[in-house]
Amino acid sequence: MERKQALQKTLEMLEKANIVLTEEEKSKIEITDMGLGHLEVEGLQLLTYINTDRYCAKELVLFPRQTCPEHLHPPVFGKDGKQETFRCRWGTVYLFVEGEETDIYCKPPAGKEQWYTAKHGIVLKPGEQYTIPPNTKHWFQAGDEGAVISEFSSTSRDEYDVFTDPAVVRVGD
Repeated sequence: MERKQALQKTLEMLEKANIVLTEEEKSKIEITDMGLGHLEVEGLQLLTYINTDRYCAKELVLFPRQTCPEHLHPPVFGKDGKQETFRCRWGTVYLFVEGEETDIYCKPPAGKEQWYTAKHGIVLKPGEQYTIPPNTKHWFQAGDEGAVISEFSSTSRDEYDVFTDPAVVRVGD
């Protein structure tokens, strides 16, 4: 999927979630395939509203069954890693964190299972939220219709995220 097509699909999904963006915000949407080359399978579309030394707010968009690869937010410069709250705005989000394995209808991308070790699943529907502690491995996948998630967190230092899959390169478009 080319960037223009991915951006259009992202804007349509945000509209379905009744999230209104300015033209400037629309121009700042990041499309990332995590360096893996298959955006519709593993990747993420996001908009960062604000990211200061105290807090961060973002919108995350996942296409149908698209997965954000497993990662964690480690301590950086002597400060705790990012703590984040995911609030589902539209669709269904399957969030997996470290902990006791649960049986939830969701599978890592085929052939990538070894890089998805967090097995405790949480299903988020619109209006539901979950807070992920710092330094906790997690990954998430949209349901069949896709998903829109609002993220509220402490400072985001994405460049220091640690991904389980060594092939992941966390850069945007």
